[in-house]
Amino acid sequence: MSSRENILAAVLKNQPPASPLPDIGFLKGNAVDVVAQYSGVFASIGGNVFLVKDLAAVDALIRENFDATKRIITTLPELGNSFELLSATADPHTFDDVEVAVIEAQLAVAENGAVWLPEQRMGQRIVPYICQHLVVVVAAETIVPTLHEAYGQIGLGQYGFGAFIGGPSKTADIEQALVMGAHGPITMTVLILDQVG
Repeated sequence: MSSRENILAAVLKNQPPASPLPDIGFLKGNAVDVVAQYSGVFASIGGNVFLVKDLAAVDALIRENFDATKRIITTLPELGNSFELLSATADPHTFDDVEVAVIEAQLAVAENGAVWLPEQRMGQRIVPYICQHLVVVVAAETIVPTLHEAYGQIGLGQYGFGAFIGGPSKTADIEQALVMGAHGPITMTVLILDQVG
């Protein structure tokens, strides 16, 4: 056994006993009208939010608000007839000209306007960051009041990669100049789907 293996074996043997996690039930938020709370917070951080009834309304809204002559990709099979369906096996370098990416979030968080995007929903890790405009569809019933509740739902999941994304990319300097799209999408739009399916 090498020195490295001896050290690692000794560390493994000297693990402290597991202790129960603290009760954080008191940190739960108010679940009343989380859609309105989410919409207000998301708009305040520079995002656009719309309530939509179904995926046909999603299609129409995208065509109304974005240039449909440019490349629009989606991970939602239901929108595959209207837009380019993203292939998880495509070379990531081929996404450099994506104008709009349409992705479905697993959940959203009302207190900070973030959406949870695990890699399986992104299609490819690069997609929500390289596009000019990010559109995220989230079901209204998946909006939770706080990050604590979001972590309660996603904590036991198996993710190779995932991210909370909240609003369009932006940065500001000491001269108080706000730049949108500094290192990611210029705009982010969340479409809250009011109806399942």
